[in-house]
Amino acid sequence: MSESEVSKLSLNVMIDKEKSKVLFAEANGHVIDVLLSFLTLPLGKIVKILENHYGNQAPVIGSLTTLYRGLFKLDRSHFCTGGAKQMLLNPTSSFEDECRRLKLDITEAKPTKYFVCENAKCPNSRGSNVSMYSDISKCDCGKPLNREVVVVDRLASDGGGVFTIKSSSFVICDDLRVVPIESGYIQTLNNIGITDTDGAEFKRLSLGVDDIVDLLKFALIFPTPLTDFVFKNSHMRGSTTEESEPKVEAEPELLLHLIDRGGNISTSMKKIMLKIFLKKSSNSFLFAQASDEFVEFLLSLLVVPLGGVEFLLGGNTCLKNIDNLYRSVTDFIDDKYFRSPHTKSRLINPKLPHGYISENQFLPLGEEDPPDYITRIGGMGSGMKGFLTREKGICMALSVCFLNRKGVPLSDVEEMVLQISPNDALGILKASLTSTAALTDSLIDPMLQKR
Repeated sequence: MSESEVSKLSLNVMIDKEKSKVLFAEANGHVIDVLLSFLTLPLGKIVKILENHYGNQAPVIGSLTTLYRGLFKLDRSHFCTGGAKQMLLNPTSSFEDECRRLKLDITEAKPTKYFVCENAKCPNSRGSNVSMYSDISKCDCGKPLNREVVVVDRLASDGGGVFTIKSSSFVICDDLRVVPIESGYIQTLNNIGITDTDGAEFKRLSLGVDDIVDLLKFALIFPTPLTDFVFKNSHMRGSTTEESEPKVEAEPELLLHLIDRGGNISTSMKKIMLKIFLKKSSNSFLFAQASDEFVEFLLSLLVVPLGGVEFLLGGNTCLKNIDNLYRSVTDFIDDKYFRSPHTKSRLINPKLPHGYISENQFLPLGEEDPPDYITRIGGMGSGMKGFLTREKGICMALSVCFLNRKGVPLSDVEEMVLQISPNDALGILKASLTSTAALTDSLIDPMLQKR
């Protein structure tokens, strides 16, 4: 088999050519593994993949694209260590080992590295001083954690599937619902609401890396990703900047579902102060004066995996295709089709990589256990103290200059102080997925409605 054949995936689709619509697709475990890998991607990694692939034509993903680009332009002097900015710009997934085994990997995942104290004789290097990045944290002895250690790969290379078992076949709906074919084709199609295939045509597609990136893009911004993918040459649509943004509904108790699902809600009483400035004449948001803690919260959104977003929001984001893909894992695909029960539970509630949670972590997230080698030497890893250096507040002169550039007189400015709870933080997270005005949609508009 040639190298080009090895690097391709086969997808069978049934199409209604007259309506330019995909009815359904049939795929093997290799394709489903790639689709499920979307749930493992950190939000910042998604933005990076799309920007690298499409360049200036990259779609805007809510407020995340602006956040990522702002981070890219932020001077390194604002970060506590030289590697902290790179850690946020290129966040690592806790599924790196799995992604490297995908038949097509759009993340270009590499073996995860771990670093301990540069002093080989330091007794603390066999304790809790471990980092996934060099020059991010310091050992208890004061020296940097920059000596790489070899770790044991946690996923056996046995020729089986990555997330699903190798021999399974699945049906994929146009909205990314995935169901296994276990009771015969007709019954499976009836179960997903396909009852009329009159005039349908069969088409076999060969998918490469570029096609998988297209599927990711369509899954994030269009309601019918398979149809848009198959017929993209005949009716390609623009990016989300040309589409109307879905309205983010205020959900005051987003945290409640985590109590029943075993989520970590230990941060639920914590609050962050945020000073906002409104234009009184239009009740519109001008800017906010934020603490380092709030800025770190915003930047931390980039390291949250897409499946982690689904878990935090109870499978109810504004990304309906991703909701359906996540619901396929939780409800539609039985445990027996996954590589192991642990695989399914990790996809449902993906953790951050080991050592990614800082002392200022605001969202109720967990992190992976340390790899086998570090476990054997007794270390449990050390979290970061924070991403940013401690900055002084915004001076009044800068605020006035900003207002002057906007042409807003001081008499038309209202200053307010908000207390941001973890529940508010989840609202910001949800809004950031689809809205280019995440703070307005999640905080300002609900507050003005109440007032």
